[in-house]
Amino acid sequence: MANFSYIALDSRQQPVNGKLDEPDRASAIAALVKEGLRPISLHEITLGSKFSFDFRKYFGSRKVKADNLVMMTRQLSAMIGAGVPLLRALNSLQAHSEDPALSKVLVVVIKDVQGGMSLGDALSRHPETFNDVYVNMVRAGESAGILDDILKRLAYQQEKNSSILKKVRGAMAYPTVIFSVTVLAFFGLMIFIIPQIGKILTDLGGPNAHLPGITLVMLGISHIVVNFWFIIFPALGGAIYGVIHYVHTPRGRNQLHHLVLKIPGISPIVRKVAVARFARTFSALMGAGVAVLECLHVTARAIGNVVYEEALNDAAKQVKNGKQLSNVVANNPLFPPIVSQMLAVGEETGQTDAVLVKVADFYEEEVDNAINSLSSIIEPVIIILMGSMVGLIAASVMLPIAELSTSIQQ
Repeated sequence: MANFSYIALDSRQQPVNGKLDEPDRASAIAALVKEGLRPISLHEITLGSKFSFDFRKYFGSRKVKADNLVMMTRQLSAMIGAGVPLLRALNSLQAHSEDPALSKVLVVVIKDVQGGMSLGDALSRHPETFNDVYVNMVRAGESAGILDDILKRLAYQQEKNSSILKKVRGAMAYPTVIFSVTVLAFFGLMIFIIPQIGKILTDLGGPNAHLPGITLVMLGISHIVVNFWFIIFPALGGAIYGVIHYVHTPRGRNQLHHLVLKIPGISPIVRKVAVARFARTFSALMGAGVAVLECLHVTARAIGNVVYEEALNDAAKQVKNGKQLSNVVANNPLFPPIVSQMLAVGEETGQTDAVLVKVADFYEEEVDNAINSLSSIIEPVIIILMGSMVGLIAASVMLPIAELSTSIQQ
């Protein structure tokens, strides 16, 4: 038997929370339907998930996970679409939430809504959880009376953005791990192995033995690392901290984002991710009825790249002065021609949001292909680099041994 936790609507369209034991998910849904309930959310509870919940409650991050936010958005959309009052829906989500961080945020949101604040304004007080896109779409949905539909769009958009980020991070995980292992292996060899090899060579050939240049370089590096590690490691740590701190400053972030757009192999992926995010976010905001200028400003902040943010803010100024967005985008090399062409079609037909969804789908597929291509290139390059390092160390060891053995034979 498996234990399930659920949120469902009864015959009066009121949310009901509970737990039940059934052999599988299908049986659990059938049991709820048999009782006259309409399932909204159904989660299997295992021993591991219970432990994970308790651990996060006391020691976990305060940041709401993207997957939990998407699930909450979909559930809220379903309940509002079924006619459940907003406060009742929020209370049900808060009571059922398995994310302590999200639960705390919802407690505050519920109090604000009870005090007369709109949902959009209540969410805007938590920018670390609900970004500008989320808040503006909710506000637009409240104004137009289509909050349930807007929440569906939001959940879909969040899933797509999260999918792109996961793919990019996944592509970077392998080279990052290999690079870290390589660095650790290098320092391990320099500290523990090379000094012992140097001692053996000295014992064999004497203190005045003639050693190859590559061996002398390796022994010199090893000597520096062994004798000055208390300076080298804090200096490396300080340098890494300094770089990370600098790229989080406005100037450093600006320089970093300009740089990544010029790196071969990385630049195409960054550009395609930015264009896909622009198309997806702008489309969602337009579909929600947000004004074009507000769409541009919000999308600029949502892309995550300063260069594109500046370009979209500049585009907003030009649109405000009477220019067509498609013409403005056509004159900007950051955006491929297909974007301006599709925008022009959308402006002519009045279906900009629908047209941009197709652009987003196309570039998200392009991102997948680009990441796969990059991954296939990175792997052999890393293997070559590691092989080269091992080869240099092997050569620095074998060459002097060969020379010493030749001298002994003579």
